[in-house]
This record gives sequence, C-alpha cells and structure tokens, in this order.
Amino acid sequence: MSPQTPPQPRMPAEWAEHEACLMVWPTRASLWGPAFEAAKREYAAVARAIADFEPVVMIAAPGLADEARAACAAGSDGKGDSAAGAAGHSIEVVELPVDDSWLRDSGPIFAYDAHGNRVGVDFRFNAWGEKHHPWTADDKLASLLLDRLGTPRVHSSMILEGGALTVDGEGTLITTEQCLLHPNRNPRMSRTEIEDELKRRLGVEKVIWLPYGGLEDTETDGHVDGVAAYVAPAKVVVSLPEDKTHPDYARMRANLAVLEASTDARGRALEIVALPQTTHGEVAGTPVEVGYLNFYLANGGCVVPVGGDPESTSDAEALAVLAAALPGRKVVGVPTPVLAYGGGGIHCITQQLPKDLNA
Repeated sequence: MSPQTPPQPRMPAEWAEHEACLMVWPTRASLWGPAFEAAKREYAAVARAIADFEPVVMIAAPGLADEARAACAAGSDGKGDSAAGAAGHSIEVVELPVDDSWLRDSGPIFAYDAHGNRVGVDFRFNAWGEKHHPWTADDKLASLLLDRLGTPRVHSSMILEGGALTVDGEGTLITTEQCLLHPNRNPRMSRTEIEDELKRRLGVEKVIWLPYGGLEDTETDGHVDGVAAYVAPAKVVVSLPEDKTHPDYARMRANLAVLEASTDARGRALEIVALPQTTHGEVAGTPVEVGYLNFYLANGGCVVPVGGDPESTSDAEALAVLAAALPGRKVVGVPTPVLAYGGGGIHCITQQLPKDLNA
C-alpha cells in the first residue's frame, strides 16, 4: 500500500480571523542611520494601533526586550510585562535572534492543512537578493518562531518573502514578475517551477502575474504589497497614481489591464478599487514616498501608513477610499514616513498569525 499523500496547506486571506499580529523590533542601526530612534517610535505606534484590534507579539533581539516593552507601553495603559492597546489587547515582547525588522518577509507564512491545522511555511530568506548583511539569523527566524508558537513547520527551499504575494484564501494568488522572477532570488527555478511551489506550499490554484512592482522599490525588487492587495474575495485594491509624471503612472495601468482581464480561481472577474499611490515627506533630509497600499488588515480594522502632514488632504482621501472598500472595518492611519525611509510600510513590518481552528 502506497503511503498516504499528506494534506496540502492553504494560506488564508489576510482578512481571516487572527490570533495575533507578529512584529520585530528594529535592530539594524545601519539601515536607519540618523532615523533609528524615530523608527523605533513608529514601530511602537504601529504596534499600539494594531493592539486596538488584536494582540501583538513583538520579537526583540536578545537584550532589547525591555527597550521594546517600554517603547510600546509609552502612551498606552501598559501593565505588568506587556504593553497594551486602548482596547486592552496585549503587546507581548519575546526575545529571539534577528538581523532585521521586516517580519512580513523573514518570518513564516501561515496556512491551514486539509484538516484545519495551522502550519507555518518556512521559505528561505536571503535579504531581498543579498542586499543586507548578515541575514543568517533572519533565515533561521521562521523555524525558531514556529517552535516557540508550537506550530508545525513546512519547509521550502525556495526563496520567498511574504510581501511578494497577496491571496484571496480561495485559491488565487497575485504577485509580480518584477520580484519573483528576479535572478537574485531563485535563478535556477523557472516561472513554472516557482508557480508550482506556490501551489504546493500555499494551496494556490491560480497565480495572477502582474508585470510591475514599484519602479523605485529597489529594496524588494517590486513586492506586490506596494501595488495591489486583496481585501475581499474577488476584490483588489490597486495603487493608481493620478500624476502622469509619476514613474509608475503607466506601469500601474499595465498592472490594472492584467487584473481587468483576469478571473480568479473560481472564475470570477475582479472588482478593482483604485487607491491614490502615495504621499510625500522628508526624513533626515531625504525625500520619501509613503505608500497607502502597504496597510495591515487587523481583526475589525485596517491600519494604514500615512504621511501625517496636517496641511495635506491626501491622507484623508486615501483613508476614505479604503473605508469605502472595507465596510465594517475601522480604518486608522499611522504616520510612518520613517518606515518609508527604511524601504517599507506597515504591511512590511507585520505578519498575521491566523486563528488556530483546532485549538
């Protein structure tokens, strides 16, 4: 008798119920330079905003737990060993070895197997094409974190970051050719082989390939979480700059054309919600673009990166678009220009831990 084929995982959509949000406290000072302390304040502000909706687990490098705990408690009603959001959800801080603080990309990607058991898929990580050294601890982080959570580990030898994909939880995944086909990730894998591994490890039935990420997204080589995000079955929010001089004006319209011509794994046409691309700011004398699309869907909420300029109307306009697209969710903005300075946004520094259905 042949051995039974193990049940295949399926990654749930980001709007599925979460047990917690996972984050990592900033630790690579060389990345942030003069904005290092400001980066810590923004991470803490994001953690507190998310804790209004669900618990947060903040991973800190050994020796930094007290710093992280104090920062997350500042301005909150933190008690005991944990800070807390206004709604009383905890911000727990635990220590594990890390190199950097972008858990969306270095941490596990969670899925359910055919029996509803939560598993963590541990893809390889190489610091976005070996851009930052070292990355050994980050490559091992998923395995260590899964051990701590008591979650079974599913190994993949493919290099993949969580910010490179968005799923509907019903078999469809959207990604960008610009990132997943970049030779600094998996040069020995063909497009078909990459697609097959996504299907095998994440329960995907159909992959929609957008041609472009952001032109100036040189840190991630064009992650999809800068240009498109599923927010409901067959419903995708897309960054669509209105300024014809923006470097992504034509590129995002090429992405839009692909989505408009696509159907999902269940044969449905996609509803498209256009979101203003970005707002602008300045950090340490450097111009930055804060991308509204890099948001985090929490239980009952959506935490959105904004520029925070009180004289600008663009933040309010973007939040209104998302509020209309996400009925029943409270949409809140957190000023995060320093995250943009470091190369990302709120989605980049978070990873949802879906509810354990069999707990």
